[in-house]
Amino acid sequence: MCGKVKYEVVGSFESFFLCHCKFCQKDTGSAYAANLFSSKSKLNWLSGKNFVKTFNVSKTRHVKSFCSICGSAVPSMQNDGRLIVVPAGSLDVPLEKRPNAHLFSASRASWDKDLESLPSFDGLPH
Repeated sequence: MCGKVKYEVVGSFESFFLCHCKFCQKDTGSAYAANLFSSKSKLNWLSGKNFVKTFNVSKTRHVKSFCSICGSAVPSMQNDGRLIVVPAGSLDVPLEKRPNAHLFSASRASWDKDLESLPSFDGLPH
């Protein structure tokens, strides 16, 4: 969001999941996290790598990397560097890939149902 951290991913993503686990709800402040996964691509930090902080929930596989200036979610390397996890909303380019699946649906937020039926605005409502 602040522009301090820039990255590129060289290669393609194998998976795109919407995760409804309690950890993803807490670290996004929303109903789920939308993350892209690749075990074959390469993550290159173009600028601001020194601003990236990573938090790992103790005794879990849950990792969140973020810009220490503005708090925006940024990619992380997981599984001892064998897996790139990229928050879909952090991309600056259009994403053609659609999500593969919802994960941890049993933890889905109670208000995350039939949202397509809500009014939709192109900006803030008047």
